[in-house]
Amino acid sequence: MRNRRLTAAMMAVVALSSTPAVGVAEAAKKSAAAPETSQYGQGMAAYNSGDYATTYRLWKPLADQGDAGAQYNLGDLYDYGQGVPQDYAQAAYWYRKAADQGYAPAQNNLGVLYDVGHGVPQDYAQAAYWYRKAADQGYAPAQINLGFLYEVGQGVPQDHAQAAYWYRKAADQGVRSPAVLSP
Repeated sequence: MRNRRLTAAMMAVVALSSTPAVGVAEAAKKSAAAPETSQYGQGMAAYNSGDYATTYRLWKPLADQGDAGAQYNLGDLYDYGQGVPQDYAQAAYWYRKAADQGYAPAQNNLGVLYDVGHGVPQDYAQAAYWYRKAADQGYAPAQINLGFLYEVGQGVPQDHAQAAYWYRKAADQGVRSPAVLSP
């Protein structure tokens, strides 16, 4: 998990950035080359075995060719320093490439980077922009993150009705906001 200060105000965002294992599985659905025998599938096998350098070597050409799943996963590798030095600017670069293709998990994670100022200037309005793109696609983590911004009035006007709306949309998918969980 990223090295962030964990205040009550940040819990929702921190808890709702995709973890690498979850992100890799979601990206496999998006990748055009996901079968186990493909280069993407071989990268998945390497990732699952903890061989992140091989994972990077296999996914980088796919990402360069525009594969949104591979782009997202390279973002995760840089975000968490797996097989490459941790580099939030590179994470933002790869997340943006996938986000620009409409990939909701990448849009959410790019929003998180803007929210906390990792690899990009901290900008709550940009965080809200990217969260909304993913939330409008039904991506529950982004719905909670956007709801949180409405709750506290960061990057959007404070609006408890909007916050409740987005929290409810996530809850309808079985996802609860960490902000409302007992400590």
